[in-house]
Amino acid sequence: MTTMDNSFCVYIMTNKNNTVLYTGVTNDLRRRVMEHKSGKGGKFTSKYRVTKLVYYECGDDINAALEREKQIKGSSRQKKVDLIEGMNPMWEDLFEEL
Repeated sequence: MTTMDNSFCVYIMTNKNNTVLYTGVTNDLRRRVMEHKSGKGGKFTSKYRVTKLVYYECGDDINAALEREKQIKGSSRQKKVDLIEGMNPMWEDLFEEL
């Protein structure tokens, strides 16, 4: 699971200072990130101003995406940081490249 060409994406977003990590899954990454950016992503992401997409991986199997989301959510902060830095070492907002 690495490209955006498929339907189901697991993603990690953060806030301006990279202190909060939010992991989610969606079938439309562009739309979902826009919801987070506009404050309509949900209570947690609105409260902590989670607006920066720092990691994503996509595939065509919803069950695999949900399982991967669970795996990432259950991992330590350091493992999430390692995952992000493997794809995005500067923690840039990846939304522009979508």
